[in-house]
Amino acid sequence: MAKLISKTYGEALFELAVEENKVSVLVDEIQNILQVLKDNPEFLSLMTHPKILKEEKVKVMEEVFKGRIQKELVGFFRLIITKDRYGEIDSILNYFLDEVKKLQGIGVVYVTTAESLDPLQKQKVEKRILQTTGYKRLEMHYKTDKELIGGMVIRIGDRVVDSSVKTKLNELTKQLLKVQLVQ
Repeated sequence: MAKLISKTYGEALFELAVEENKVSVLVDEIQNILQVLKDNPEFLSLMTHPKILKEEKVKVMEEVFKGRIQKELVGFFRLIITKDRYGEIDSILNYFLDEVKKLQGIGVVYVTTAESLDPLQKQKVEKRILQTTGYKRLEMHYKTDKELIGGMVIRIGDRVVDSSVKTKLNELTKQLLKVQLVQ
């Protein structure tokens, strides 16, 4: 349900930004807003508190943001509050940012390896991913996981390429168990 909410509202905001030709302005403001919200978790508590009237929440939001951000965003936040969707604000705004990345041809890639990659290895991975996808640029996120033993796992959106030794060993174990069960 939360994913549907973030998609619905995030797409609406994205379409508005494209129509108004304010994509880059809204991206900058949304990134700043997300940081402010992260730094002030009590604001989320206030905006989602069930005993505070929606009108009061809208008034607080307008006092905080009006004149500091685009009027389209103020109106969007007003809508989010009146529809009781403020609890999903992070996922809505991140959905918007993801749509902008798609528009700009930027792929978000998560690479997990057993050992840290050196800069040359990272460059080769990025080059190969650019060659095999339609992206113009990549936003790379690297992490290590010793349990992989070797190889790597690459995730781009909902696509996963898993060439880790751990996965290959697990698959081999499953095949061996099947053979033993058949005999």
